Amino acid sequence: MATTLVLGALAVVLAGPFPWGLSRWRGLRRTPAAAMLLWQSTALAAVLAALGAGLSLATERLWEPPVTAVDVVVAGLAGAVTLVVLARLAVSGHRTGTALRRMRRVHRERVDLVAEVDRGVSVLEHELPVAYCVPGMTGARIVVSRSTLTTLAPAELGAVLEHERSHLRARHDLVLEAFAVLHRAFPRWVASAAARREVEVLVEVLADRAACRAGDRRALASALLALAGSPAPAGSLGSSGSSLAARVEVLRDTRPRPVQAAGVALLAAAILALPTLLVVLPWLAGLR
Repeated sequence: MATTLVLGALAVVLAGPFPWGLSRWRGLRRTPAAAMLLWQSTALAAVLAALGAGLSLATERLWEPPVTAVDVVVAGLAGAVTLVVLARLAVSGHRTGTALRRMRRVHRERVDLVAEVDRGVSVLEHELPVAYCVPGMTGARIVVSRSTLTTLAPAELGAVLEHERSHLRARHDLVLEAFAVLHRAFPRWVASAAARREVEVLVEVLADRAACRAGDRRALASALLALAGSPAPAGSLGSSGSSLAARVEVLRDTRPRPVQAAGVALLAAAILALPTLLVVLPWLAGLR
């Protein structure tokens, strides 16, 4: 019973309070790869803990004789709760994925109807500077407006395009989709919107870092400011995406932080290992 309670409490903490507190650590964005690993480990650990709590209670009740009718009922209820969690995840994943893919497919079709393709980039006749990408397993698009081409200097445009290519190469859309699925699958009083918001910032910071490695950091910063406030369609990833001020602040800080990155990676590994061990070790002890 103690293991079940610990796993249940851990699931609640990792789904809500911990992400809320972690989102207040702004310096974490300065090691974006390690930070993304930490957020993903936290989300996966929350799911493992939630599923493990039900499985632990069910097996604990049925593992050692004598098994009473009360044990069977409790194990059945625990199993039912576990199945509900799995079902909510499956339904949320199906609905979220289906809606996003339909939305992106329709948008790509509309872009293809009105845009001119120039060196692999879809150019829209639009007076506002716009730059975004529409992800997809096949036929992803990078879209810019004619105003973007005339407003940005060549180095700035190159940085923006590399930013969008990085989104597509790294499949940041799948990362965002996974967190959207988890947010919708858990009850509102448990799920934290902070995780989804922070991951949205991190994918932009990671794409910014990739663009800086391929080009000029100052050119990217000035391009982001020029594109500030530019709209991006739902389901797309835009260069002027989440928390522009925070991203520019990270861009200005060029100091490496290997110690922080290593510490955050170790924390991510520990968080993921904790529910795994709590689930596996009692089973191994029972087998002995």
